[in-house]
Amino acid sequence: ICFHTCRLIRCIRCPLAYHTGDSCVAAGSVIITHHIMICSNHGSAKRNGLLSSPVNVGWCFLCARGGKLLCCDSCPASFHPECLEMEMPEGSWSCSDCRAGKKPHYKQIVWVKLGNYRWWPAEICNPRLVPSNIQSLRHDIGDFPVFFFGSHDYYWINQGRVFPYVENDKNFVTGQININKTFKKALEEAARRFQELKAQRESREALEQERNSRKPPPYKFIKSNKPVGKVQVHVADLSEIPRCNCRSTDEHPCSLDSQCLNRMLQYECHPQVCPAGDTCENQCFSKRLYAETEVIKTDGRGWGLRTNQALRKGDFVTEYVGEVIDSEECQQRIKRAHENHVTNFYMLTLTKDRVIDAGPKGNSSRFMNHSCSPNCETQKWTVNGDVRIGLFTLCDIEAGTELTFNYNLHCVGNRRTSCHCGSDNCSGFLGVQPTARNAKLKPKKRKMRMEGKHTHEYFCFCCGEGGELVMCDRKDCPKAYHLLCLNLTKPPYGRWECPWHDCSVCGAPASSLCDFCPRSFCRDHEAGALTASSLEDRPCCSSHNPLSPLGSSSSSTQPRRSAMSPAKVKEEPEESGQSATE
Repeated sequence: ICFHTCRLIRCIRCPLAYHTGDSCVAAGSVIITHHIMICSNHGSAKRNGLLSSPVNVGWCFLCARGGKLLCCDSCPASFHPECLEMEMPEGSWSCSDCRAGKKPHYKQIVWVKLGNYRWWPAEICNPRLVPSNIQSLRHDIGDFPVFFFGSHDYYWINQGRVFPYVENDKNFVTGQININKTFKKALEEAARRFQELKAQRESREALEQERNSRKPPPYKFIKSNKPVGKVQVHVADLSEIPRCNCRSTDEHPCSLDSQCLNRMLQYECHPQVCPAGDTCENQCFSKRLYAETEVIKTDGRGWGLRTNQALRKGDFVTEYVGEVIDSEECQQRIKRAHENHVTNFYMLTLTKDRVIDAGPKGNSSRFMNHSCSPNCETQKWTVNGDVRIGLFTLCDIEAGTELTFNYNLHCVGNRRTSCHCGSDNCSGFLGVQPTARNAKLKPKKRKMRMEGKHTHEYFCFCCGEGGELVMCDRKDCPKAYHLLCLNLTKPPYGRWECPWHDCSVCGAPASSLCDFCPRSFCRDHEAGALTASSLEDRPCCSSHNPLSPLGSSSSSTQPRRSAMSPAKVKEEPEESGQSATE
């Protein structure tokens, strides 16, 4: 629909994919999980055992006049062949919208043909938002419920009996004869609802356009690291700086292709010490010989950094610059960020007791995104007696490519942040080892037993969205939650088991669990609480329609109670990598 590449839900029977919102998903699609669906193209469209054809209108969609019409085989559209500047084709034919895969979507105003009634204005509704008695009516893949204006009735319909309502339809229909009060009321309600949805869409588009055109979040640009508080910057005496074995007569002394000992040991040469003098090519940090880069807006991962020049493997890209703080100040900043619900961090461990924070002050390197298959890496170099961090390429990179590196994020407690890098071996979370997808990437077997390690889901069990998640510590439980979905402001401390394992009624250990929400029941309260759903007989509670349990939950997204008690937590900066979210 919109061709953006954020979080997608994909059809398991064909290559179609949509965003998960009502404005993109084709009406009539059956949602199976938060990742997969069966799209509306796979409905049998049968009525009483016979394949039904669309109900085409009796006028041309372009000139609004009748006559000899060319009818679409998939929707009610009709056209004069001469209006399309074409000859009458033989056999089946579909209009341009159907050939392009354009489908009705939820919250769309349409004209609906039902039985012998006239074309009537209605709104397409999401099945999980209609009354339960409407949900239970028999319907097929590709069918969707509509709400008729004027009469306030619901009915299940398919694409072959609806076409879009446009802005001037009310004025066009009002001039016709035989318009009763109910139909006139329906026209007024449809026009009012159409303008309301249009205003919402324009407001959303304006906000999105403003957000896309907005400059990166404000920060102070600095060229070199700035110590904060008691932090000291070390400066070595010239006698302490190592001397390499290169010569000024070499073709490229101290270069990437040379045998410079300092470069091999990740020491930067000093111009007054290096035998090559001014011809030394191992002074990238001091001379700020950065690659040509540009801050760009990425799809679904905020701002990123792109190279405007081709780079070779091992090339120096830029230095990671920011405020140099101690461990105490680092913990204070992380604590304040969590209190203010800030999720973006720009911290890299410099030494055991020093951290670079590029959040308030830094250079363009702070915009480089994470990837499980990065094309750059961080390296710690000794420059003039002090440790500094540089970003170097891991492979040859073409101009115009986004630069990424692995954050190696250290997760505090059992909180994890979803990864959206899109790599084939993406682990799903920042700081988690990427997964192998082919034989070449297959990790070596370890003799040590990995107890208590299991894979968690990438999305919250309550709301189905990604982000910073709290993981259940119970063995073999894959569930994860947002703190807000659990009505919590602070993360759990120590070992924590999610509320799915406690009875929703009395809080006792649960023996029967709903597969579609965190509700569960103990032996005393499990009688009649769960029923088998249409999805592989998986149990579902009364909050779901057994025929479509994934789309009808009314209260399952609400947490039952807080299953944690606050306690102290120790925040520690990561050993290496950037504590940042994308």
